Amino acid sequence: MKNLAKLFTLLLAVTFSGILSGQDDLPKIDQVEKKQVVDSLALKMKILYVFPDVGEEMADFVLQQWKSGAYDDFENVFDFSGKLTEDLVSISHDKHIGVRYYPETIAMIKLQRENDDGSYNAFIEETNRMRNYGFEEIKILAGNVGYLKLNMFAESENAFRTASAAMNFLSNTDALLIDLRENGGGSPLMIQMISSYLFESYEEHLNSFFYRPADETRQFWTLPYVPGKKIPDIPVFVLTSNRTFSAAEEFTYNLKNMERATIVGDTTGGGAHPIDRIELNNNFGVSIPIGRAVNPITNTNWEGTGIEPHVVCDIAKAKDVAYAMALDSVLLNMEDPRLKEQITWVKSSVDAKANPFVLDEKIMKAYAGKYGPRNIIFRNNELYYQREGRPEFKMIPMNENTFMFEDIEYFRLKVIKEGKKAVAVEGQYDNGRTDRNERDK
Repeated sequence: MKNLAKLFTLLLAVTFSGILSGQDDLPKIDQVEKKQVVDSLALKMKILYVFPDVGEEMADFVLQQWKSGAYDDFENVFDFSGKLTEDLVSISHDKHIGVRYYPETIAMIKLQRENDDGSYNAFIEETNRMRNYGFEEIKILAGNVGYLKLNMFAESENAFRTASAAMNFLSNTDALLIDLRENGGGSPLMIQMISSYLFESYEEHLNSFFYRPADETRQFWTLPYVPGKKIPDIPVFVLTSNRTFSAAEEFTYNLKNMERATIVGDTTGGGAHPIDRIELNNNFGVSIPIGRAVNPITNTNWEGTGIEPHVVCDIAKAKDVAYAMALDSVLLNMEDPRLKEQITWVKSSVDAKANPFVLDEKIMKAYAGKYGPRNIIFRNNELYYQREGRPEFKMIPMNENTFMFEDIEYFRLKVIKEGKKAVAVEGQYDNGRTDRNERDK
């Protein structure tokens, strides 16, 4: 059931969307079921939690809490499960642990187990398919920089086919951004597949996991074959946030320690333990970390600390910062002067986004006016550009007198001044062409 845990939040939203409108409507729990859940929880923690001594301590603590009456006043299932989770985490500080109320999900899992029909797995697969297996956005940015926004590491044959299609689409780029800022985790098998595109050799040891229930360590290496073209030599930049968690952190940690990627953004969430989801009774379950990552380079992992980026920045700006760095890398390897000019043009726009220039209101008002077929309009403390018969475009200042546009990447507008007065505008194009219009009297 390891692969089911990643969809738990979504399943809760579906299951309980109609009953969370008020406290009075929430499902209740009696003392008999509370005792059943606490006893089962304590047992599972003792025999399954990755660190036996911590598992014992958590078990003893929730049993003591029960004896002291700490759970007596919790009447609804969500407050009760929340308190259990809080107590467990107070001992272990493990962010993967969570007690949850999800009777419909448990019923579906049991029905599949009894009928051996794969019905629940099919439901999970369809849910993942509707999310495109986490592959939210794949594009080629100006300057031939690839961009992949990946929100989970799904595990299925269809997920692997989607990953292969994505990596092959990006295979002709000169640099790659992998955006994990909203990725909460998933399967090490998907990590293994995507990572295999980034290395030439299949003898790269990515990571290992020790699993307590089986008392074994499983190693993950790059694959001997992936469909299509590998990209082992291009610069890779991984974007992170404090929401980057679990498997997304493993991917980041692997590439950082193997010196295969530059990490940009914020320190990650700090969850390095693979989990299993265990049923406590017909209504409650718990996610229990049953293993730990053991990186072959550091011999440790990121549990509780997260992964610190090479470049720390506001997560909202991480894409622009990484994009600018990627373009710098492309420029270093570019020999054709004409192509260099094109990349330099793109780079200046990205730099301007990463470090916005703030234009004084008085200057903006002074620029507003008609310049032949071109108009500059001041509205709501912003400037807009419009050519006769065409739509308006917001003007983004690159400096005091040059502006770029979000939707016209090949074009910029420069305001020509004599003293403090705007007398003309000059259209600038990425092929080097310019044209000028004088200001109307």
